[in-house]
Amino acid sequence: MIRSLLKQFSRGRVLKRHLPPEFGSHAFYVTPESALGYWRYDVSRVDSFLLSMARELVRPGMVVWDVGANVGLFSFAAAGLGASVIAIEADAWLAHLMQRSAWLNRLPVTAITAAASSAIGVSCLHLSENGRASNSVKGEGPEQAVVGIPLDMLLDHFPAPALLKIDVEGAELAVLEGAARVLAHHPVVFCEVTQNHREVGALFREAGYTLYPARLQNRKPIEWPSVDTLAVPESPSVPALR
Repeated sequence: MIRSLLKQFSRGRVLKRHLPPEFGSHAFYVTPESALGYWRYDVSRVDSFLLSMARELVRPGMVVWDVGANVGLFSFAAAGLGASVIAIEADAWLAHLMQRSAWLNRLPVTAITAAASSAIGVSCLHLSENGRASNSVKGEGPEQAVVGIPLDMLLDHFPAPALLKIDVEGAELAVLEGAARVLAHHPVVFCEVTQNHREVGALFREAGYTLYPARLQNRKPIEWPSVDTLAVPESPSVPALR
């Protein structure tokens, strides 16, 4: 009951929060409509695992593409560590929040309002009643028209990523199918995989990647992707993973 009321109270709310000191303490805009944890002042408690992956994978000077960026927690953490970030978010309202944050903190984050997909087109993004972090082109709920673009198209306008983070609520196969040229640049890929595990695993193997469970400290290769997967090419762009 209390959680339901808090969700209703969160709708449309925008708050200013700061990244943890290790990421530069930069200010950025969030909404508890995305995650109720943003009511807390301590952002490190909202998604400690996501921040730990930024800490592990990001290096100063690298290019990071954040697909399914939400309010930009990973994007701004990466930028706070010295990366240049392309943040792709299908939800126009969340993408606008990221743009406002970039104007506020002057970090090198470019927000793009689009849904990464296998081909150019127009589709529907379903706004989840469980929170905007669960929005999906495959879900249910109110619809928002969104332009779909393959990630390969972005290579004509932006530098190739050394690190590619994907969190798209079940649409990861379509995203990867539109990223053949991107994967040919051998970025390390941090990807949430919730559907089409065999197809996603086969695509990564064909592209020359080895898969690891991202949440385990002592990682060993796995045959099929887990919910949180780290895909590492033979020549990864992140020195610590060589």
